[in-house]
Amino acid sequence: MKKILPEKTLVLIKPDAIKKSLSGQIISRLESVGLKIIAIKMLWADENLASQHYYLDEEWAKSVYEKTLASYKKEGREMKFKDHKSMGKHIQSGLINFLKEAPVIAIVLEGTHAVEIVRKIIGSTEPRSSTPGTIRSDFASIESYPKADLENRAVRNLIHASDSVENAKREISLWFSPNEIHSYKNIHDFSEQHLE
Repeated sequence: MKKILPEKTLVLIKPDAIKKSLSGQIISRLESVGLKIIAIKMLWADENLASQHYYLDEEWAKSVYEKTLASYKKEGREMKFKDHKSMGKHIQSGLINFLKEAPVIAIVLEGTHAVEIVRKIIGSTEPRSSTPGTIRSDFASIESYPKADLENRAVRNLIHASDSVENAKREISLWFSPNEIHSYKNIHDFSEQHLE
């Protein structure tokens, strides 16, 4: 049987979670499923780091624009953006400002299927759409896209998690130097030996 290799993923506990003193509960949920913390630190993101983290990607901007347009049509709302580029710049600006509001806790987690598992645990980007039991539903369910739009700000959704193994590599390299990432065995590593 083919061995399943562990993945690394980046998690950011965002300023709203820091301000609500939710860091410990969030970290506990991530660790309790068997994910291993291999790097962790608290820091203030400056303009450069925040803009590199939330870089404006053409494909991402198009995807977000189409999803938002469909959502607005469904709710009978008129969208103020006429194209994906203007909307992408607006969203990027809001995310950068949000990330700089207070310190963040950056974490690198490692484990089998780490990217997928973390994304399931945290829930949908919009907290009100998240499944009960997820971090975003349990701790921020009153937050929504319409509320954020009304207040002209980014959605406050407590936590960021890499959405792919490729993006995790890029994001981890932004937030951590190689000597800040540690390697060690935990109980879950030993059970993986049986998968060879």
